[in-house]
Amino acid sequence: MPSKPPSCPLCGQPRVAEFKPFCSRGCRDRDLLSWFGEGYRVAVDQVPDGTADDDRFDEG
Repeated sequence: MPSKPPSCPLCGQPRVAEFKPFCSRGCRDRDLLSWFGEGYRVAVDQVPDGTADDDRFDEG
């Protein structure tokens, strides 16, 4: 059975080599804008180190 060709991760249309892994410049740019706008995030458990505005420390 032939395998299905890879599709664009955003819209599902067939991929185009020029914009791989996307189907078009529009989908490629939309994905990039999601990264810039923090639409994609990686969850991290981080110990406060005093550099972030929301880090809280007991003073004394």
